[in-house]
Amino acid sequence: MQKSFIEIPSGHPFPLYNLPYGAFEHKGKTSIGVAIGDDVLNLTLLEEKGLLKVGALNGKKVFNHTTLNAFLATGKSCWSAVRQFLIHLLAVDTPDLRDNEALRRELLIPQSQILMKMPVHVGGYTDFYSSLEHATNLGKMFRDPTNPLLPNWKHIPVGYDGRASAIVVSGTKIKRPKGQLKIGEDAPICAPTRQFDTEVELGFVIGTGNELGYPISIDLASDHVFGVVVLLDWSARDIQRWEYVPLGPFLGKNFGTTISPWIVTMEALQPFSVQGPVQDPKPLPYLSRQNTNFDIDLHLQIKTQKMDTYKEIAHTNYKYMYWDLAQQVAHHTVNGCNLQPGDILGTGTISGPTPGSYGSLIELTWGGAHPIHLNSGEERTYLADNDSMQVVAMAKKGDLCIGFGGAEATVLSADDV
Repeated sequence: MQKSFIEIPSGHPFPLYNLPYGAFEHKGKTSIGVAIGDDVLNLTLLEEKGLLKVGALNGKKVFNHTTLNAFLATGKSCWSAVRQFLIHLLAVDTPDLRDNEALRRELLIPQSQILMKMPVHVGGYTDFYSSLEHATNLGKMFRDPTNPLLPNWKHIPVGYDGRASAIVVSGTKIKRPKGQLKIGEDAPICAPTRQFDTEVELGFVIGTGNELGYPISIDLASDHVFGVVVLLDWSARDIQRWEYVPLGPFLGKNFGTTISPWIVTMEALQPFSVQGPVQDPKPLPYLSRQNTNFDIDLHLQIKTQKMDTYKEIAHTNYKYMYWDLAQQVAHHTVNGCNLQPGDILGTGTISGPTPGSYGSLIELTWGGAHPIHLNSGEERTYLADNDSMQVVAMAKKGDLCIGFGGAEATVLSADDV
């Protein structure tokens, strides 16, 4: 594996092979960059100095913005060309930056000195429901333990349109939402949620979209996706339970979604491609393909005010997902719906086959029946005010290891201003 002239310890989440993209603030200015070890390479400044020598861009500036949307719109061939240029520029045997100390000081900034920002402007957000284990668990809890899946679940990648404007970058606090609760036989009340939950997901970031009225075929679907972020999907279970019939999630979901600041490219993910679960019955032709997932470990962690460090409460993996990325894109657009650069498609909760691999509190505690016991002496069924949640993701294969950065947020009281 090619090495960088920048010293990067073995097992570091951001080796030369990874180079995830993000937006960051440094000295009052927002720029675009890629993470390399503990530094960020300032692509906005690299481009401004005329040092981004990528023929596929035809001299077009794409990093002179505060988000990555302009770069996403250039398409797969440009993404690949820029990636290969950056790998070459940062390689140990390339002297251009390696031997120019003044230029290195300008272009390479310690991540400890920057503030990460939203990497893209999100115009549309769709959250899917693609884990067989998650759908089965919730069906057993709330519908029929012997027949937990709804009739359509194995025929279509179920999803709903979420609130794009409520997607925030890791570190942004999430306020406990209020809404209507129905408790027992009493009349509904308007109050803060008493069942505040979060779900482990990935968010796939759309690169090039499609024209309204023109579907994306499943064979081309992956070419339209730029990369992936870690996603925490916050849920008010009691609000959701009362409101979701007949039109689905609304106030129980639209108050906040957290994403990690770094976007790992689909090209960087290719070595971690694995076969997904067998799909039975066979999907309709527009969804039929060799189901492909990615071997990405995700760790759900909690920290209360009484705890100094995070405690892991679940360890799951994206490879378990029943419906894959290409199927989600193909289904989303089969009716002609137009995706746009920066749109995010959430995978839905990522749950595995064992209790320790369930990707939400409602599953881990089985609807509150089995509290999680913490080393602080506390227990949790759902989240309390001032609790912090974090998801950390890594992909490993042999000596190759890449990270995604974390998605983290702290719960504010409903009364906090």
